[in-house]
Amino acid sequence: MAKKYELGFVRKMINNMMTGRIAKGKAQENMYLLTTLGRKSGLERTTPVTLLNRGGLRYLVAPYGEVGWVHNLRASGLAELSQGGSKEEIGVEELGVEAAAPVLKQYVQEVKVVRSFFDADHDAPESEFVIEAATRPVFQIKV
Repeated sequence: MAKKYELGFVRKMINNMMTGRIAKGKAQENMYLLTTLGRKSGLERTTPVTLLNRGGLRYLVAPYGEVGWVHNLRASGLAELSQGGSKEEIGVEELGVEAAAPVLKQYVQEVKVVRSFFDADHDAPESEFVIEAATRPVFQIKV
């Protein structure tokens, strides 16, 4: 059974550490800070994310499910990605479960730290990731 994601003390510390590393350009090249506008507050909300490159396209995956940034992104369809000193305004298109499944599978294969949050094993057939995609949104980045 997959672990449930909780933003507890340890996760907050890790996120803060990664936020600093990404902001300084000292993290992996596929790690970014995603800034969305709060759908209720209108305030900027920033969280570290790992992008996936697939077939020349970039994807934003929500491996922990429908967390705050997902709701904010759905509300506006716009966000900012930053890394080091660079910033990029993006739009997104949310994928349906069939289109999201192969992206999720590749994400779980490449981003090992999220594996315990999925019921489908990293080498499971794509059909198992269709089930996962029902609760783990995937967005294609549009520039």
